[in-house]
Amino acid sequence: MSRLSLRLPETLHQQLAFQARREGVSLNQYLVFLLARFSGPAYSARPARESAEQQRENFSRLRQQLNSASPEENRKALQELREAGPSDPELTPELMERYQRLRSGEGEDRK
Repeated sequence: MSRLSLRLPETLHQQLAFQARREGVSLNQYLVFLLARFSGPAYSARPARESAEQQRENFSRLRQQLNSASPEENRKALQELREAGPSDPELTPELMERYQRLRSGEGEDRK
């Protein structure tokens, strides 16, 4: 586990602390959540549902499928995946809406 020291305006600290309390989590947990979500698809942490061996087999099968597809088919599949958005079952529609507002720069999350 890494540690990060961050200087931020008091008003932002208060706003984040308020949002964390509203979500019922610690400020640290809330900040980790936000950082993970805003870091994009490159970072995703969730418990593995399959064994390491099953994951290797699935990955190998996926590579074979991608190698046999045309570049256009691969681009289309990637675009469909991007449009589908996150598939985490813990992301409720309300949470996704709030995330989209924050990500689009609409400012403070208001209920």
